[in-house]
Amino acid sequence: MKRTLLTSSQLQQRLYDKPPVDTFESLYKQYVDKVYRKCLSMTKDEDTAQDYTQDIFLKVFEKFDSFQNRSSFSTWLYSIAYNYCADQLRLAKRLPTTTWEEDGIGHDQSDLPEAQLHEDTLQVVQQAMETLSAKEQNLLRLKYEDGMSIEEIAQLYDIKPSAVKMRLKRSREKVQSLCAQRVLD
Repeated sequence: MKRTLLTSSQLQQRLYDKPPVDTFESLYKQYVDKVYRKCLSMTKDEDTAQDYTQDIFLKVFEKFDSFQNRSSFSTWLYSIAYNYCADQLRLAKRLPTTTWEEDGIGHDQSDLPEAQLHEDTLQVVQQAMETLSAKEQNLLRLKYEDGMSIEEIAQLYDIKPSAVKMRLKRSREKVQSLCAQRVLD
């Protein structure tokens, strides 16, 4: 017997009528890769991203009745994924952990001047990003790290696309200005 994937709107209707197990399975199969990539882009760790992905789907399935169709299901799911990862990363910063490594193991550093220049540039950009507000950082990351479109970001934040464009422009200008200042220092 061949199984077919239902569209998200068909799945939503089935969940409202009577949530069968195969509907949850279909939702999971349809969106697991997108959620995993989002988690991986934020955590930079495959194991952590897999754990977060599982946690997010558990949370989505528990809270599905709170979905109000004000946005598409994928947008709702994406915002839950983003917020969950951001919360977990903030919590991890407050509760620092240390790793146990043998000397010389796990340290991948190059002696090449070009690699050092790239590393220094990344560090300057990271420092500039940290001076931005959380909203400004989130907008830039959604656009440039996660590859979301202006329209998707506008829908996620419930604002007009022109407002997203202006906020992105201002945030980019701040980062560029701060980077220029740090280079001159």
